[in-house]
Amino acid sequence: MNQKQLERMSDGKGFIAALDQSGGSSPKALQRYGIEPGAWSSDEEMYDLMHEMRTRMMKSPSFDNRILGAILFENTMDRQVDGKGTADFLWEEKGVIPFLKVDKGLEPEKDGVQLMKPIPNLAQTLEKAKGKHIFGTKMRSVIHAANPKGIEEIVRQQFEIGKQIADAGLVPILEPEVDITIADKAEAEDILLKDIQEELAGLPADTKIMLKLSIPTKPGLYTELMKDPHIVRIVALSGGYSRKEANELLKKNPGLIASFSRALSEGLNANQTEEAFDKMMDDSIQSIYEASIA
Repeated sequence: MNQKQLERMSDGKGFIAALDQSGGSSPKALQRYGIEPGAWSSDEEMYDLMHEMRTRMMKSPSFDNRILGAILFENTMDRQVDGKGTADFLWEEKGVIPFLKVDKGLEPEKDGVQLMKPIPNLAQTLEKAKGKHIFGTKMRSVIHAANPKGIEEIVRQQFEIGKQIADAGLVPILEPEVDITIADKAEAEDILLKDIQEELAGLPADTKIMLKLSIPTKPGLYTELMKDPHIVRIVALSGGYSRKEANELLKKNPGLIASFSRALSEGLNANQTEEAFDKMMDDSIQSIYEASIA
């Protein structure tokens, strides 16, 4: 584990940029960016376009030390930016800590949750990630109801795989997302918090993890959790909120920092001039940064 990166992630001011759209979410991300589905004829061409968009974001002068880390899709990790591996470019040129999305999508809903699909060859992926100087990983599952059985299972799965990742020398970001549209969101978050605390109590003293959670209905719900010695940082997903909505909710939760994807890229367009693109990036990054340090 890179100790300098660990210190920056633990104590630095800023937020995490989620640049990890995968095959399933890339078409919508490109469409929001002004590139219609007819612009590519194969997955490889689609990934080329995604990498061009991400590269433009990462190379923007506005993509600076206000950003603590960036989460990458494996296809992005395997590519280069200005002749350097993407992770090396982020850290060496921008001071941004690289993470890798490792989950392979979601199972069908059962007991009010969607668990992660199996992650084949995870050990090999982690070894490759370390070779490319990745600091940590991220994996997502989703809670759709305040179902104690389902939430217990989702937390158990996240921690079980998280331990394997931590044992490999990387810092896992566990992401048991609570759907922001459900009527019993607050109740689901209470159950989630209890189950997370129980899992944390069973971790070895030197195990470090991060959590990526929906912005809670009850402001300050995760304040005490942030003090747990296993927790490097708790970050928040935008979950479908607009950037303005997400920022306002984030400000009500001191210590919680953003890890936004769609809310970060909101307003960016492939046809913008570099000046307009950088201005939009700067405005977006500054607003998310201010909400993250409030």
